[in-house]
This record gives sequence, C-alpha cells and structure tokens, in this order.
Amino acid sequence: MTQVIDHRGGVWSIEVPIPDNPLGHTLVHLLDTDRGPVLIDTGWDDPSSWDTLTTGLDSLGVRVADIHGVVITHHHPDHHGLSGQVRDASGAWIAMHAADSAVVRRTREAEPGRWLDYLTDKLTRAGAPDEHTAPLREARASGRMRTLPGLRAALPDREIVPGELLDLAGRRLRAIWTPGHTPGHVCLHLEEAHPAKRPGNGRLFSGDHLLPKITPHIGLYEDPDDATVTDPLGDYLDSLERVGRLAPAEVLPAHQYAFPDAASRVRELLAHHEERLSGLLALLAEPLTTWQVAERMEWNRPWEQIPYGSRNIAVSEAEAHLRRLVKLGRAEMLAGTPTTYVAL
Repeated sequence: MTQVIDHRGGVWSIEVPIPDNPLGHTLVHLLDTDRGPVLIDTGWDDPSSWDTLTTGLDSLGVRVADIHGVVITHHHPDHHGLSGQVRDASGAWIAMHAADSAVVRRTREAEPGRWLDYLTDKLTRAGAPDEHTAPLREARASGRMRTLPGLRAALPDREIVPGELLDLAGRRLRAIWTPGHTPGHVCLHLEEAHPAKRPGNGRLFSGDHLLPKITPHIGLYEDPDDATVTDPLGDYLDSLERVGRLAPAEVLPAHQYAFPDAASRVRELLAHHEERLSGLLALLAEPLTTWQVAERMEWNRPWEQIPYGSRNIAVSEAEAHLRRLVKLGRAEMLAGTPTTYVAL
C-alpha cells in the first residue's frame, strides 16, 4: 500500500520505492500552489516506482497530467530519475541548480568509455589492487558497457538560483545552496508559518543534506574533464552550518521521516565528521594510499563484505576526507602513483 503523509498546509509526501536499495524509498513531496501542484523530487526511474508515485497522487485527487512543475534537490537518480516521465505526461517544467544541471548534461554527452577510463585511472591512483580495476579494463576493451542509472536523465528547463524565491504562485519557497553531497544540491526553505504553530522559521525540504538518522555520502565531485581539486566535505560542513542558522520549525527530508530541531542534528553531524577526521589522522601516522585508508575506515559492515560498486563509493568518500585534512593543514599528499597521504 502506497504510504502518503499529510504534513498539512498544502504539503504531502509519497514514499516512492528505490529498488534493491537499503534506503528503501525516496520521500517525494507534493506542494500545492495557485498554478497547480509541484513535486519536490520524483523518485527512481523504475516501473514500480512510477506506479507508486501515480497511485499516491491519485489518492490525493491529483493526476500526473496536473503537475505544474518539478523542483529537484539534486541530480541523483533516486531524486531526479522520474522527472522526464513526469514532464512527458504533464508538460511540467523541471528546475535544478546550475552545477547539477551541468553534471546531467556532461553525463548525457560523455561517451561511456570515457567514464570507465576516468574511474580506472582514479582507482589506480588511489591504490586499488589490480583485481579491482580488472573488470573496468575488461569492459572498456570489450566495448560491453553496463547501462548505469542517470546516463540519460532529463535536462532541466529552469535554473534554481541560490537565495531567490522560486516562481511558485501563492507560496514562498526559497532556494538554499547546500553543496557537498553533490555540487548543486539545494535545500528549499518554505518561508511560511508552520501549520501546527511550532516555533521556528517555516519548514525545510532538505533533500539528502540533512537526514534524521543517517549521514549522506560525501565523495568527490566527479568530472573527467576538470582537474580542479575540490573540497566536497568542506563544502558540506559549511552548508550544514548555514542550514542550522535557518532554525526551521521542521525538516522534511527525502529519506526516513520529518523531524524538528535542525540545529541539534547539525551539531551531531559536525561532531561526527570531526571525529571521523581525527580517526583518519591517527591512521596517517604512516603514509597510506586512499584505498588503504578506505579499508581501515569504519563503515556499516566489514570491508570484505562491501560489494564492488560500494567500494568505489567508499574510496571516493575516503578521498574527500583526506582532501579536507590536507586543506586544513593536518595532512599532506605525497607525490607518486599510487598517491599516499601522511599526517603532519
């Protein structure tokens, strides 16, 4: 049975499943406006997800054809996956931050082999063993490249401009740029009194930026054509503090459940990442590659039980933390391949 929650004040959420994923579902939010209903995120591109989304809308007396617009918090396929199908069925516009629009465009235009070359090189420099990179080299040589989600994601029609109100008739929804999880992630601040009169400043649609019980993945901003050394974790920590200062009465995230007291959750996450950075610094008493650091980090299961694709994500997250230590002057990167890091 499709789970639909009435958050009152013209806001609902629909639990749209993510197939074969421990997160379970994406909370797609529906916002009533004077020009028609607007979706915040759309869910994974899968027939069962589409059926759940449309069933949830039907239970609210809304047809997909009625959707006026789609606001995307970030480009990941569990958020943006069904946007094109919603637009095809309704003529709705799709809005996204320019930085994530660029990711969508780059992914659509890049030859798949280019991504395999980039990933193979990145993992080699990280110190991944040959047996881990071998499948990537074999796929490149054979020309048989697995279709990945997001390769043909819909291009947005509108740009979400940080700090500005979105053009939503009868509603005050302001974009807050919160990079870290992705370069163009946005939270959306509904600058209206809470319908239950809870103390605080409106409500915050937080996407993946602020979740009640889990921490979002903070990895590298992947761009095969840009050698800029970015600092995603630094971006995320700065963004967390920005959201904490908003002091919303309630947070409406894209996973798990709505919760109050954003500032308290922000403090928990800041402390979590500081503890993690301190733990990495202790590991770097001797030079280690990014792969070796990832093997030694604490994950939700032992390293030997982490699947192949998830190891790539873990290495990306390890490197984001290492870059942060380097930027803070607490570690340095040593030249060579594979790259190694050591504490200062």
